[in-house]
Amino acid sequence: MWVATVPHQPAGPVPTIFTARPNPKLVCRYLPKPKSFRFGAFGIRLHLNKYKVSVKKQLPELETQKSDSEKLRVGQEKGEGFDLGWLPAFPHVFIASMSNFLFGYHIGVMNGPIVSIARELGFEGNSILEGLVVSIFIVGAFLGSIGCGFIVDKLGCRRTFQIATIPLILGALISAQAHSLDEVILGRFLVGLGIGVDTVLVPIYISEIAPTKYRGSLGALCQIGTCLGIISSLFLGIPSESDPHWWRTMLYIASIPGFILALGMQFAVDSPRWLCKVGRLNDAKAVIKNVWGASEVEKAIEEFQSVIKNDGSDLDSSWLELLKVPNSRVAFIGGSLFVLQQFAGINGVLYFSSLTFQDVGITSSALASLLIGVTNFAGALCALYLIDKQGRQKLLIGSYLGMAVSMFLVVCAISFPIDEQLSDNLSILGTVV
Repeated sequence: MWVATVPHQPAGPVPTIFTARPNPKLVCRYLPKPKSFRFGAFGIRLHLNKYKVSVKKQLPELETQKSDSEKLRVGQEKGEGFDLGWLPAFPHVFIASMSNFLFGYHIGVMNGPIVSIARELGFEGNSILEGLVVSIFIVGAFLGSIGCGFIVDKLGCRRTFQIATIPLILGALISAQAHSLDEVILGRFLVGLGIGVDTVLVPIYISEIAPTKYRGSLGALCQIGTCLGIISSLFLGIPSESDPHWWRTMLYIASIPGFILALGMQFAVDSPRWLCKVGRLNDAKAVIKNVWGASEVEKAIEEFQSVIKNDGSDLDSSWLELLKVPNSRVAFIGGSLFVLQQFAGINGVLYFSSLTFQDVGITSSALASLLIGVTNFAGALCALYLIDKQGRQKLLIGSYLGMAVSMFLVVCAISFPIDEQLSDNLSILGTVV
C-alpha cells in the first residue's frame, strides 16, 4: 500500500501544479522553498523547486517560438519571401545566353565545311576568298555593335534581342540556300549584324538582371554559351567530311536558336534600370521584387534614379574626357584587354583548326577540331567556378600567360628547323592549349 507523508507543511497548494497548463506565476508564488514529497517504501523524493526551474527553462523557448511565428506572419503581410539566390534570374539569363550560343555556332560552323563550300561554289584553293567567307560576319558584327546602344536606349533589351534575331535567321537561311559566292557572303554578313548587337547586349542585360553577388557566375554563362555553340557546330561538322552538301543542313540548323531566342524573350523580363529610366517605375519594382527579392526594391530604385540623374549631368561631356586622368587609365586598360584578346590568336584557332590538323596529317580533322571546342568549354567552366572566388585580375593574368605560351609553341613549330614529327606535335599542343 502506498503511503504519502508530507513533513513540516500541509499540501494545500499542490494540486495547482498538476493542471494541464500550469500558470508560472502561481507556481512561483505558492511553491514552498526546497521542500519535498516522500513516497512510501521506495523513498523517492520529488523536489518541487526542480519543477520551477523546468518551467523557467520552457519560458524562453515559448517566447522564441512566438517571436518566430510573429516574424513570419509580419513578413508574409509585407510580401517578403525567401532569398532564392540566383534561381529567379537564371531563366532570363539562360534565354539571353542563346545569343552567345549562336555566336559560338557561327564561329565554328565554317571550320570544317569551308572546303566543301569552296569546292561547290567555285573558289576552292583561293585562301583569300575562303578567309572572306569565314570572317565576313565579323565585319557585320562590328557594324551591329556600333548601332546597338541607340536601339537599346529606345526600345529596351527585350525588343532589341528580338529585332536582332531577324538578320540572324535571314542570314542563316540565305547562306544555307546560297548558290554563289555573293549569296553566302551576304548571308554571313547579315548574321554578323545580329551577332554584333547581341554580343554588346548580352553582358549589359545580364549585369542589370543578375543579383550583385551572383553577377560574376551568371555572367560566365556568356562564355559557356559561346563554347557550347562552338562544340555543337564542330560536332555537327563531322559528317561534312563524307557528305559534300552537309554544310547546307548545318546552316539551316543555325536558324533554330534564333527562333527560340525571339520566342523566349517574349517571356523574359526587361532591364529594371531601363524601365526606371523611361519612367515605368511600377514595372521596374515588379521585376526587382520577382528577380532580386522584395527587400531589394527600394534600395535598387534609389540607386537607379541616382545613376540616371548623374547620367543627365554628363550630357555636356565629350569622348576626349576618356584621355584625361583618371579616365585615361581605365579606358587604356579596358581597351587593351579587348584588343590583345583579339590578337592573341584564338580566332585563327577556332576558324581554321581543321585546316591546321589536316596539315599535320590528322585524318579526321573535324573530330580533332571538336577537341578544341571541348577544351575551350573546360576553360569556361574553370572561370565559372573561380571568377567569384579568385577575382578577375588573377584569371586574366593566368589566361593571357597561357595564350602567350601556347602561341609561342605554335610559332616554334612553324618557324624553327626542327624534326617534322616534333613540329607537328608542338602545333597540336599549342593549338589545344
